[in-house]
Amino acid sequence: MFEKIKDIEVRFKELEKFLSDPEIIREQDLYRQYTKEHSDIGPVVSEYRRFRDLKAEVEENEALLTDKDEEIRELAKEELEALELKLDESEDRLKLLLVPKDPNDEKNIFLEIRAGAGGDEASLFAADLFRMYSRYADMNGWRVEIMSQNVIGVGGFKEIIALIEGRGAYSRLKYESGVHRVQRVPETEAQGRIHTSTITVAILPEAEDIEIEVNPNDLRIDTYRSTGHGGQSVNTTDSAVRITHLPTDLVVTCQDEKSQHKNKTKAMRVLKARLLDLMIQKQRLERSEDRKSQVGTGDRSERIRTYNYPQGRVTDHRIGLTLYKLDAILMGNIDELIDALTAYFQAEALKTQAL
Repeated sequence: MFEKIKDIEVRFKELEKFLSDPEIIREQDLYRQYTKEHSDIGPVVSEYRRFRDLKAEVEENEALLTDKDEEIRELAKEELEALELKLDESEDRLKLLLVPKDPNDEKNIFLEIRAGAGGDEASLFAADLFRMYSRYADMNGWRVEIMSQNVIGVGGFKEIIALIEGRGAYSRLKYESGVHRVQRVPETEAQGRIHTSTITVAILPEAEDIEIEVNPNDLRIDTYRSTGHGGQSVNTTDSAVRITHLPTDLVVTCQDEKSQHKNKTKAMRVLKARLLDLMIQKQRLERSEDRKSQVGTGDRSERIRTYNYPQGRVTDHRIGLTLYKLDAILMGNIDELIDALTAYFQAEALKTQAL
């Protein structure tokens, strides 16, 4: 590990020289490339230098353990215990920093929420979770744009797709993909019985053009009149767009905009994100043949998290974490859940790397 870090430090010093070279500064594309690389490996180099300094202090105090002065020996022993703890913590941070970063972590995301089992109650819960993620996005200064939505009469969503733009959006929300279960008494339930409903959440990193190139011959594009709620132009012009990607049978529709061109542009962005997600899932399956898809079927038995209203609790079943903070979580305060999931999956990545 340390030989690898030494090579990284050598590269870091090279980059520092490059970034002060007037010739490279004039080459903006190259300068940006070197700046990003410098920024990416900077935390590793900084932690390694901290580790090296701590190791030197440990060795100095170990040498003092044989000093003739008893008081000096005692002081060295006390300081050595604290230094060894800091050294171990620094080594753990280094190992974590050396875990390969997900190349999608800094990307914008498409958030897709669909009602699963439970009828209207599932659609209403889909709206609740969309509000939760929207509030979380607001807290982080991210922008939310609805790409398409299928609203039902009771005020819920059969499906809603939104673009969340903001640095690190994927890194924070990527573990939200899966089936979310709600247990509560619907307003229409006269006898006060608790109902169980599910929705599916998919988090897709936005695809860049250089990653996903779509052949126009692989597309079937249909236009039709918008349906449902809306202002002028709804049901009067063929502004709605349906794009079918023939090789994969992926279908994306968009009708929220009055302009057919805008709807087509939005639909293409969603399609590219889904194609990128297919590519990512394929790569993951190649590494782990028994890995399940991120969304599943929406059946009640396939769940990653349960929101229990009568008990005011939220349980993430992947890590066995239960928080009695339902109201706060639905208001968008989900950092505690996300931090715990991130720590868990980072630990799993470390185990895999060790193997």
